[in-house]
Amino acid sequence: MSKIVTSDLSAFFAVAKARSFTRAAAQLGLSQSAVSQAVRALEARVGVPLLRRSTRSVSPTEAGERLIANVEPRLEEIEGELAALSSLRNKPSGTIRITASEPAARNTLWPAVSKLLRAYPDIKVEIIVDYGLTDIVAERFDAGVRLGGVIAKDMIAVRIAPDMRMAVVGAPSYFASRARPRQPKDLTGHACINLRLPTKGGLYAWEFAKAGRELKVRVEGQLTFNTVDLMFDAALSGFGLAYLAEDQVKEHIASGQLVQVLADWCQPFSGYHLYYPSRRQTSAAFDLLIDALRYRETLKPRQRS
Repeated sequence: MSKIVTSDLSAFFAVAKARSFTRAAAQLGLSQSAVSQAVRALEARVGVPLLRRSTRSVSPTEAGERLIANVEPRLEEIEGELAALSSLRNKPSGTIRITASEPAARNTLWPAVSKLLRAYPDIKVEIIVDYGLTDIVAERFDAGVRLGGVIAKDMIAVRIAPDMRMAVVGAPSYFASRARPRQPKDLTGHACINLRLPTKGGLYAWEFAKAGRELKVRVEGQLTFNTVDLMFDAALSGFGLAYLAEDQVKEHIASGQLVQVLADWCQPFSGYHLYYPSRRQTSAAFDLLIDALRYRETLKPRQRS
């Protein structure tokens, strides 16, 4: 027996209940001929008459009654499940996995994600902190967060933060017996706090630029960490100079707890971007995350002359 089309079953059930092709067609929003053809096609597939037809009425045969009793409830269940699946398509839900550096996760991702999760309880977010250039496709991440200048060209990148600056900072107690560096080369005479990168285990070189001149300085000191939070704590405690995002330390600079040096050598650069494969099919939940993170520059109002 050839496959039965569910729309033919629906047409038969409508006619059997209405006891009329005309009324069933009106309920289904179809023409009477279309409903009649659907019922005839179903009868041809099952091989037995399902309706008794007369000029005045239509009623189900014994086979038709059996079909109504045993199949109609199951068809309603199937249609209900299909409707539920369709609703999931528009209902933001599911798990989103993101890899990001610690500062990006703490200062950019988390503020937006925390608001999103409160508004959409069916969305789950997994944030993995990693300083390496993770292959998000191989590691099965939905997206990553990195600085704009280090994202592969085959990725879609969405800006989620303004331009950034780095800052070289130390505690006042550290500078009590040391002169402040005026050029990057002066760092060789200072205790600097290093950051070890997971990629090949190398130490992060401090980057500087001024008047078109760019420098990368390999610094030395007693301390090396693989997390910027510990670098910050060590600098605050006077153990040496740290190279940190300016946003992370600006309040402590303003309060006098940290002293910034070499500011004229620390130039702005492209801030954080969310990136994901260009071939990725986005979900409603992922689209909401992008919208929540997207950086929107605030225009300053013009001053009246």
